[in-house]
Amino acid sequence: MAAIGFAAPWVLRRAVNAYALARSHALGINNINLSHYKFLRSFPLTHPLTSQASEICHLAQAIKGGEKSAIEEVKHILEMARRASSRREVLHTNFLTPPVVKESMQALEKLADIRAVAQGGYPQAERCRISVGHPDLLTSDPDVVAALSVTGNFGFQPCSHGDFLGAILNKGIAREKLGDIILQVGNVPVSCTKIPLISLDYEPPRTQTFKAIEASLRVDALASAGFKISRSKLVDSISKGEVRINWNPISKNNTTLKTDDMVSVSGRGRLKIGEIRSTRKGKFEVELIRYL
Repeated sequence: MAAIGFAAPWVLRRAVNAYALARSHALGINNINLSHYKFLRSFPLTHPLTSQASEICHLAQAIKGGEKSAIEEVKHILEMARRASSRREVLHTNFLTPPVVKESMQALEKLADIRAVAQGGYPQAERCRISVGHPDLLTSDPDVVAALSVTGNFGFQPCSHGDFLGAILNKGIAREKLGDIILQVGNVPVSCTKIPLISLDYEPPRTQTFKAIEASLRVDALASAGFKISRSKLVDSISKGEVRINWNPISKNNTTLKTDDMVSVSGRGRLKIGEIRSTRKGKFEVELIRYL
């Protein structure tokens, strides 16, 4: 995990992201200009995942109605867990999306002689790595997540999630090697050093909650209301692959949403579906939670 904190006098101090980093490595980068995408170097996983999962058809039920890729990912993790238990070793995944973490942990609980630990660097982390192994070996939380502190003067340089993520990915670092991104930097010189996870300074995200009355629970209806854009613009974003539900891309604008679903639109942020109630006129009163 790479986490980034800001220490300039008038700049907020935060944690930034999770990054898979071998425990023995230290990272020191000075005077990095993000406009040239010179930010991080890639380090290998402590225990890279290299095995190929065999066909386990009944494990596809681990995710109900999920994307095929997510189902395959859960199957892969379960097979890895069995291999770790039989060989009496501890193995670790890359960073996983919240749906895969949730379904994997629920499925792993049903397997005998296997212990699983999910870690993202801080209690509220969304993207996590899962460690699996025999209970006799996996007796404590493995040290497989590291934090980075980035220091710079960002007081006059506003930035977005895309600034930071884009800079990292353009250095050739795969997205699955990164955990949460909490705060980003812009086009300013920075220095980067490894810090203890306990030093992370995390604050819950700011949200705005409001209600909307809609005739249906379709994603094009609720998301357009939540992001305050026209339905045609939302449909256009879906056709471009810019809309995700629970971290999975969608291609149909008539997809039905339910409570606790998370909708994300590239360039616009995230929207959580809250409580849903039926009105006397047969419509739906939906609580929408917009992440700011």
